[in-house]
Amino acid sequence: MSAGVAVSPAAAAAPQYKFTLLAKAKADQCFAGVGQPYPAGPPCRTGQSKVNQAYVWGLTQVGKMIWFGTGANVHCLVSGATLDYVKPTANDNWTCEYGESQHAKTDPAIPEYLGDMRAPEVWTYDTATGRSVNKSAEIRAKSPEDATRLAHTLGLRAAGNFGNVVLLGGPALENTLNMFAFDATTKQYLGSVNFPDYGNIRTFLVAEDALYLGVGIGRNGSAGGAVWRWNGSTTDPFAFQTVAALPVQAADLTVYDGRIAATSWPAEQPTTQQMLAGLWISPKLADGTPGLNPEDSAGWKQVWNARLYEPDRVISATYGGGGIAAFDGYVYWGTMHVPMKSSTVHATVYPPVDDQAAKDQAVKTQRAVSIWRGKDLGLPTQKIELLYGEKTLPAWDPATSTWSDKSTNYTPLYGKSGFGQLFNNYTWRMTVVDNKLFVGTMDWSYLVKDLLAGAAPPVNAKARKALADPDNWHKPLVSPANFGGDLYMFPSSTEPATAVNTRGLGNYLNYGIRNMIPNGKGGLYIGMANPMNLRTNKTDARPEGGWELLEMNKR
Repeated sequence: MSAGVAVSPAAAAAPQYKFTLLAKAKADQCFAGVGQPYPAGPPCRTGQSKVNQAYVWGLTQVGKMIWFGTGANVHCLVSGATLDYVKPTANDNWTCEYGESQHAKTDPAIPEYLGDMRAPEVWTYDTATGRSVNKSAEIRAKSPEDATRLAHTLGLRAAGNFGNVVLLGGPALENTLNMFAFDATTKQYLGSVNFPDYGNIRTFLVAEDALYLGVGIGRNGSAGGAVWRWNGSTTDPFAFQTVAALPVQAADLTVYDGRIAATSWPAEQPTTQQMLAGLWISPKLADGTPGLNPEDSAGWKQVWNARLYEPDRVISATYGGGGIAAFDGYVYWGTMHVPMKSSTVHATVYPPVDDQAAKDQAVKTQRAVSIWRGKDLGLPTQKIELLYGEKTLPAWDPATSTWSDKSTNYTPLYGKSGFGQLFNNYTWRMTVVDNKLFVGTMDWSYLVKDLLAGAAPPVNAKARKALADPDNWHKPLVSPANFGGDLYMFPSSTEPATAVNTRGLGNYLNYGIRNMIPNGKGGLYIGMANPMNLRTNKTDARPEGGWELLEMNKR
């Protein structure tokens, strides 16, 4: 995979955009060391200030009001829940306390691997006045049950609105799903609910006068999933019907050719290609009763999956499906790759026999995002193209215990994986505005040194040593010039992407562009991901951690 940014030569002529900071997370705790009691504050007379709220995780708009839900210390939650890292760490940028956290010690419901969770927050931002309001206290004041439900929500991962109701939901303790509702006009809190049979939520979508959302079953959606249709109201805000029953969790959704297209994340132990990350399409929305209904739940079809591209079977099972959008006659989508997941899973399945084997495995299991598009999905004329990716990828042969480059069955039309950047690991969001397709990524290059130093992957000693060595993660490619999440733009379906910004949109600690929605003026409202919870010093020349809400407009 290349280190150069493989984008259009016309990038220099691309429209220039400016980014305005609308709101930002503030320090909300004092930190005096891993496992230590939290001093009073902020302001902090002892210890240092800490900002727990890290992501604008769910984002929606009603008129001039933007609603968003946050997620706290999400990088710690991912490391604990997805990678099984529970070794406390602290560095100049962040701390993850896991089971040593005072928060976990005082709440027996919180497991060790989620010890850094904090109650998420619900915010509104008035685009007319520029005023931000934290609505979280209204949830806690409603009832003890509502307060506990908010406290036990890992983060508000999705937000949507329809029929004068704003909904925000997220994964909760005990692998369940919590959802909160507000009246869109009065902004009054309506209540909350727990869905015990579901464990994750991804994206809301309005399609042909109905609201849909993708959900998962079990821990991080590893036991399957569904698509729901909302049939609620302000008096009954949590009424849903299942309109897709899937062997995988539905991730991002879009409308294409009168259907819903959905990316997916894999099942925990995928035994069939349908259980891998892939692309699914629904029956026609216009067939039978308008919109999707329960009778459509078995009519969804997988039209692409990661195994059709990734030649290594173990690595293909670690792919996730990312952002998706309908654009210029195609469906565009991208892949997701949790940092170090493919490497640690591979080392668990095939433990390396010596240090050289461990190093080879660490290098050859790395993947950056691939970008795809398709048309005529599910038809005999279906056409799927790889836009950014690889013609060959290294694959392990367990019969010979060797690595070799194998065909991916595709030739990229425009460039290398990750838009040419190895550390672009998430295709987090795709949004169409001003007749252009914008693609936001996560770039984990800023994390490499500290993440590897603090990681203790549950694999054998040789693999652990290799995974903790930055030289095995293409250290020369870790450049300050590339720190921060990236924003790319496709001007049309006949042109490659151009780089709009590759430095975190003004703050290189923003390692990802988590959410984007049109602002009605040819630009975007953008929610950023920034979990650098110890970077709170406003008196130095360095940027600060914590979520950011931005607006992008043409200059």
